[in-house]
Amino acid sequence: MDRIEAMRVFVTAIDAGSLAGAGRRLGHSPAAVSRALAFLESHVGTELLHRTTRSIRLSEAGERYAAACRRVLVDLEEADLLAAGERAAPRGTLTLTAPLVSGTWILRPILDAFLDAQSEVRAKLLLLDRPVNLVEEGVDLALRIAHLPDSSLVAVRVGAVRRVVCAAPAYLAHHPALAEPADLANHRCIATTTFGQDSWSFAPVPGSSQPRHVAFTPRLVVNAVEAAVDSAVAGHGPTMVLSYQVAEHVRAGRLRIVLAEAELPPRPVHLVMPEGRLSVPKVRAFVDFAVPLLKARFADLAAP
Repeated sequence: MDRIEAMRVFVTAIDAGSLAGAGRRLGHSPAAVSRALAFLESHVGTELLHRTTRSIRLSEAGERYAAACRRVLVDLEEADLLAAGERAAPRGTLTLTAPLVSGTWILRPILDAFLDAQSEVRAKLLLLDRPVNLVEEGVDLALRIAHLPDSSLVAVRVGAVRRVVCAAPAYLAHHPALAEPADLANHRCIATTTFGQDSWSFAPVPGSSQPRHVAFTPRLVVNAVEAAVDSAVAGHGPTMVLSYQVAEHVRAGRLRIVLAEAELPPRPVHLVMPEGRLSVPKVRAFVDFAVPLLKARFADLAAP
């Protein structure tokens, strides 16, 4: 049996969550899928998947082997496309990842428009609030809101966002002034698991290089930004979020940004990709299409 095809079956089974799902995606019979996995396990000399009648689960060795298989398959696809020449039309599956909120609100509409324009391209968008190893997980592109560490990734800056504290005007009118971060102790703070459940970070005090961490006792803690924003808009207290997440509420007067002079420096936003992926037609086409739109969108969502 062809080992590359067996690797493709193995990775597809992981993504589909079952052997039957892999068979449906690849057009293979259940027996053919089972043979491919048995071939791989015989080749490497260890069990890669723990199978039950309803599900599959990677073994410890399977996790390591799956990452290697993804790298091999991505490299092969890249080699095929490069051999076809720079004028090859964009085609194949484009895999992207982004944080849940920015991926849903900002990246996904741009991806929809790109797919409308590129009939030979399919896409997989992974909305994950966790770091993703692009090479090991077979991801072509990622939208990242953070200062990037030195790495082999290629990054294209598309904007910047601020970490802001905001509250509804009606709330601010009936509660003590929020003139400095220490005043948060007197307020009904709405915290999120993203920015801290009992303290928020602000710019260093004069003479220091370390951010200030201001403690408070939250009245509400939520694990979703949308819930925190809705609660703040309803007048239940101040919350800390990223500026793009409340820009439209601020523009409409439903929220007001406070403590702006104490904010940390803005976080850059990048579209990043593994080294070499930019030469792949589907990746190059998406970068050329998306970068101007991402820049315009993040500029539009820059909260005052």
